[in-house]
Amino acid sequence: MKFGVLVFPGSNCDRDMQDALEKDLGAPVEMLWHKGSDLSHFNTEDCIVLPGGFSYGDYLRCGAIAKFSPMMQSVIEFANKGGKVLGVCNGFQILCESGLLPGALLQNANQQFICKNVFIKTDNSAALQIPIAHGEGRYFADEATLEHLQKNNQILFKYCDANGNVGGAANPNGSTLDIAGICNDARNVFGMMPHPERATSEALSNVDGKEIFKILGLN
Repeated sequence: MKFGVLVFPGSNCDRDMQDALEKDLGAPVEMLWHKGSDLSHFNTEDCIVLPGGFSYGDYLRCGAIAKFSPMMQSVIEFANKGGKVLGVCNGFQILCESGLLPGALLQNANQQFICKNVFIKTDNSAALQIPIAHGEGRYFADEATLEHLQKNNQILFKYCDANGNVGGAANPNGSTLDIAGICNDARNVFGMMPHPERATSEALSNVDGKEIFKILGLN
């Protein structure tokens, strides 16, 4: 599997993602400038990553401008053909703004930027410690969308405590249903607020991020 990592003006996690994918996961990576548009050398077994940061300064609304970039138009086409796409933090916001994922990311419930380690889990996994760093990470969707996500098992990760208990004080931002990450109906587009690329190195004393990529089938 080959990865392409988008670079927008204001991206600040693109090199972190590149480093984690190349050095810790041993995968080939190509950096993709936002003004480009050629993804013809990627196939549906590959993955395009939208990293964290503040694309276009987060002016207007997080991810609202980035969705109009030439490369994002190609990413949308790539995803609609079955190609894998992962959006992390700001990347998740862009995926929701572009319509590749449902819902929206709103301002944190405490109206403050939060940067710390949290725990997340799938229905079947143990609690995994993954860092977050966001001011607008509170996932929201209408009742019909939430019902659809639950019915189709599209809620990938929920916030939990170290023992795997979901909700309550373990939810750092007030996300509806404690949602930390979701996927689309076809299960080829993934979005999450926590940063798995910041937890893949022994030097950081945390490699739980590797398990995230494994769960998503991106390893």
